[in-house]
Amino acid sequence: MALAAHKFKLKKEDTVEVISGKDKGKKGRVLKIIRDKDRVVVEGANIVKKAQKKRKQQDRGGIVEIEAALHISNVMIVCKKCGPSRIGYKLEGKTKTRICKKCGEGL
Repeated sequence: MALAAHKFKLKKEDTVEVISGKDKGKKGRVLKIIRDKDRVVVEGANIVKKAQKKRKQQDRGGIVEIEAALHISNVMIVCKKCGPSRIGYKLEGKTKTRICKKCGEGL
């Protein structure tokens, strides 16, 4: 029996802040969302070293530094007005918009 993927309030390209772990306090864009594992890849956060094989003639092999996935609970969206905040929704007619829970401004 396959488990259903969770629905996240975060989207790709959102600016988030890491709220726990070794990179606590770092801000960056969401590059990728991995729904089945409840994880996100944040630009500039959770940098790990990985041994990478040379794929093409001009590629560089060896040890490279890449962003690894973080659990979704360890990041929080950053509101332009009030900083890290939770996300809520507001229905206006037939449109559903994401809002900041602190100040109520649209995200």
